[in-house]
Amino acid sequence: MIDLKDLIARPDFYKISSHHKGYNLDKEIEILIEKKQILNRILKERDNLRFKLNIFSKNKPNEKNISEIKEIKRKIKLIEKDIKEIEKKINNLLKKIPNPPLVDVPLGTSEKDNVIIRLVGEKKDKALDYLDLSLKLDLIDIKRASKISGTRFAYLKNKLVFLELAIIQFVLEKLVDFNFLDKVINKNNLKVKNNVFIPILPPVLIKKEIMENLGYLDSGEIDFFEIKENNFFLVGTAEHSIVPYFKDEILEKKQLPLRFIAFSSCFRKEAGSYGKDTKGILRVHQFDKLEMVSFTVPEESLEELKFLLSIEEYLMQLLKIPYRVMERCTADLGHPTAKGYDIEAWLPSEKNYRETHSCSTTTDYQARRLNIRFKDKEKLRFVHILNATAFALGRIMIAILENHQEGNKIKIPEALIPYTKFKEII
Repeated sequence: MIDLKDLIARPDFYKISSHHKGYNLDKEIEILIEKKQILNRILKERDNLRFKLNIFSKNKPNEKNISEIKEIKRKIKLIEKDIKEIEKKINNLLKKIPNPPLVDVPLGTSEKDNVIIRLVGEKKDKALDYLDLSLKLDLIDIKRASKISGTRFAYLKNKLVFLELAIIQFVLEKLVDFNFLDKVINKNNLKVKNNVFIPILPPVLIKKEIMENLGYLDSGEIDFFEIKENNFFLVGTAEHSIVPYFKDEILEKKQLPLRFIAFSSCFRKEAGSYGKDTKGILRVHQFDKLEMVSFTVPEESLEELKFLLSIEEYLMQLLKIPYRVMERCTADLGHPTAKGYDIEAWLPSEKNYRETHSCSTTTDYQARRLNIRFKDKEKLRFVHILNATAFALGRIMIAILENHQEGNKIKIPEALIPYTKFKEII
């Protein structure tokens, strides 16, 4: 949620920044300002009535005073009802205003305007499609999964199961390793504290009010599975249950940054996907993911964003997967995000890059909605919250299956062999 005081002081800024994200909210912003003016007026009216009540309380009331006191209390009750209604309208309107993009974010009208930052790794010319090879090697079964669960589900089998578990263990061990993080920090000349990540297994069901506070429901950018009768949502990514971890809490500045690495199954409707992407494990309703979430002070959040991106890249380099880094333009940022990057892995069967990672800062947007603050001397301030993909397991295994093919077998990346205990899948 944005700062209402700042919106009132700079309405044109928020109108323009909303346009840059693809929303025309000029009318809503004008209504917000108008509602706030009305609220200020009736708050003043209520306070004046309370002041009169306070004067009466200093002396023993007579009959006339008692009548006046009753009338004042009646008016206060009516005013407070109006206050609640107006505050609710203001809150609902505020939720519609997206987090403004940071000033250096490239302008654009769609993901086609995202900017290539760098290309890394040597691209393989050709390879068998991962699904064709996986069916040959009995690693994925979509036929039987469709009988049991329908389309966009799959059974992972045999050595592919061990590969997924190996990647999970590999990432968890790296992100709790001080020396590994120190290497990332020094390699990229970053000015961040070397606070290791806290490994965590989160719930996959969260309350509707929590999902609303994250800011994704307002724009409809993620198509969630909702369990209406129980007022629950299934998480679309692990960050959805980690970001609200400190809801309504006050953190100490010396604790920050607080970093988490979460493993979770994730669930999405993927209503907009079609064709080849709906077969196999690229765009499915259920997938596993390792997600990084960081809570930090505002002054260090941009450096923290670079740090998270650097971890993503280093992990890709260790698995020897060619990739490119894209900076997302204003229209591709989403509702809560102020600045973000994607990593796209090279898939030789398609001769194309496909997204495997995202990395974003939501600045204080989600922290305001969740009331997560930190104590800075005697002042309370909102933290900045960031999220980044360590690995989306299905997509990174696709990249491994295609980039590490040798004939009809798959060579395991050297960094994963200590975890798989085998060097190839035949």
